[in-house]
Amino acid sequence: MDKETRSDLKKLKEKRRSIDLLDQRLLMLLNQRIRIAIEIGKIKKEMGKRIYDAGREKEVLDKLKVKNRGPLKELDLIRIFRSIMYACRQCQT
Repeated sequence: MDKETRSDLKKLKEKRRSIDLLDQRLLMLLNQRIRIAIEIGKIKKEMGKRIYDAGREKEVLDKLKVKNRGPLKELDLIRIFRSIMYACRQCQT
């Protein structure tokens, strides 16, 4: 293996380690979000409100679209956060 290949492999390994650390942080944050969503679901039930609130979902997505500076594409941002919100709703029922 030549020096350039070893260097590239080292860079690749470092980047993958960075991704692994970010994935761990994302997992922690997602679980934190779901815990809060569960609390919100309990409050909504006490108030007699439905779990799904289309207006609130739109509000969240609109705020995120404004804050997104890329390179995450808007369509992908929407897909990701709709999935996250769906998972949160599933935990509220």
